[in-house]
Amino acid sequence: MRPGMEKAIAVFDIGKTNKKFLLFGLGYKLIVEEEIKFPEIEDDDGFPCDDIGKIETWMKNVLKKVLDEGKYELAGLNFATYGATIAFLNSEGKRCAPVYNYLKPMPALLKEKFNRRHNGNGDFFRKTASPDLGLLNSGMQAYYLKYAKPALFINVKTILHLPHYFAGLFNGRASAELTSIGCHTAMWDFDKSQYHQWLNDEGIILPAPEKNDTVIECEFAGHKINSGIGIHDSSASLVPYLKAGGKFVLISSGTWCINMNPFNQTPLTKEELEKDCLCYLSAEGKQVKSSRFFMGHYHDSFLAQLEEVFSAEKGAFKNVSPDIEKLHSWMNENTPPLFGAGTELPAMVSFSSFGEAYNRLMFDLTMMEIESLSLVIPPDDTTENIYISGGFAANPIFTRLIASRFSNKNVYISEVPNSTALGAAMALNLFDSDIDLGLKKIEPLF
Repeated sequence: MRPGMEKAIAVFDIGKTNKKFLLFGLGYKLIVEEEIKFPEIEDDDGFPCDDIGKIETWMKNVLKKVLDEGKYELAGLNFATYGATIAFLNSEGKRCAPVYNYLKPMPALLKEKFNRRHNGNGDFFRKTASPDLGLLNSGMQAYYLKYAKPALFINVKTILHLPHYFAGLFNGRASAELTSIGCHTAMWDFDKSQYHQWLNDEGIILPAPEKNDTVIECEFAGHKINSGIGIHDSSASLVPYLKAGGKFVLISSGTWCINMNPFNQTPLTKEELEKDCLCYLSAEGKQVKSSRFFMGHYHDSFLAQLEEVFSAEKGAFKNVSPDIEKLHSWMNENTPPLFGAGTELPAMVSFSSFGEAYNRLMFDLTMMEIESLSLVIPPDDTTENIYISGGFAANPIFTRLIASRFSNKNVYISEVPNSTALGAAMALNLFDSDIDLGLKKIEPLF
């Protein structure tokens, strides 16, 4: 280590839209952040997918530049990526098939074939704690390649989830760990805590899971580095809160509201699965019962229509305050939502202003989110705190309605920037430091 060099942990945070490189110094203080977007390309069927080759080149160039500058001593390097995506490698460790977009439709006949052979219409998806999501169950991507693209599949020797594939570019290891395997992949048998038997039956073999804090000494561009093996992004975002201690539920809000309760260990039921519940695995390999609501998508679709109807400026919703009287009245009415879980605008006759309409929109969506959240908070739950992170943490109608509904708990908004990348850095356990979660307690509306 040269005099004046600062110790740092580097993280590549590869999201579906934005790709980031970040450096965290001692105390996990963010010292470097670089963000880039890449245009999508098409796979072998013409369906949009990530340009993995360009992402690889960018990652190697960015890291080489930082190492060559000599300003930082890399204590570690880790990778967090979106889930439900796998890379197929040949005997030389090179990609031998496209990295398919998880939104790509799975052929209906192939799906029927899987269900007949592996009890897909029975208890299969409960055992794997995965809603039936087509190729969004990453195991189905391997099944798809085997039967839809046999000429490609015959060359496949190794299958890796995306964070482990990127990590392997630097550390040379074909790795697996539980956060990616447990992310609605339909690969993990939660009843037996092992890979599901169907993978072995189909000759689909993944590496044995390793500890999430595994660090591999390797060399890159003439520099020695300590590389992690990668982590799934949703599980990475939990790490700072788990390390802070205490029982909590995390609402990670954005396009989806993902409600994660790491302290609900009850087995997933068929009924919960049908209501879009699932289980993740934490960095420690423990079950994280979770539920999902497509809130951000519905919000943005309805908001665009409201702005047009009321000739409101873009961003005007940020200045709308909670109408406590109206919200309390709607709460007591207990009527079906006007803004349902869809994108069809209701009749605007009853709304006198954009502000009133937006209050009702947020009321309806928040009530649906509360219904989803309640699925992972059982009646006898002893969780002390609810943390709200992400985009809706800045929405006072949303946060204060949550606080009103769960008045027996402490509701906080948490301002942890880059929580996914931070969690990936912390998962390596290389720095000993407390983290400020940036908590602000939210008062109920009524």
